[in-house]
Amino acid sequence: MRVILKWTGGLLAIFIVLLVGARFADGPLAIIAGGPFTSGTLVTGPEPDWSFVADLSEVEFQLVDPPRSRTTWILEHDGKAYIPSGYMTTWWGRIWKRWPIEVEKDDRAILRIGDKLWERRLVRIEEGPMIAPLLAQLSRKYAGGNEIPTEAVKSGYLWLFELAPRQS
Repeated sequence: MRVILKWTGGLLAIFIVLLVGARFADGPLAIIAGGPFTSGTLVTGPEPDWSFVADLSEVEFQLVDPPRSRTTWILEHDGKAYIPSGYMTTWWGRIWKRWPIEVEKDDRAILRIGDKLWERRLVRIEEGPMIAPLLAQLSRKYAGGNEIPTEAVKSGYLWLFELAPRQS
């Protein structure tokens, strides 16, 4: 029994060190939120065609306030980029995924792909013609082809955010 308690305590200590240490890292550590980005080149100029993200599995983004970064899935539709956030109606989803709630207060974000940074706004999409194609892409990329019903968005279980340009 003592051995089990020691191993459990040791694993818990490692997790806490990783969790606290990640807050000072240049970006997230896998599923653990990280600190603000300290590397990368800011991309400026005309709005890009985001179709290049269609086949990417994950990207990193950072909220400006609070300045924490995360790894997330990414979707593309009609040349625009989107980030999904599921489990929003579950008690553990609301605890684990604080960033969508934080976006309601300050929607400014920075997207990092490779060594490039884009200043964006996270604009929640709750209805409209882009919902069906986004759910189809989400199903294809991340749910093994299992259909995700539009009710997931309507009920608030799944939140979708457009990575919209920031107005200067």
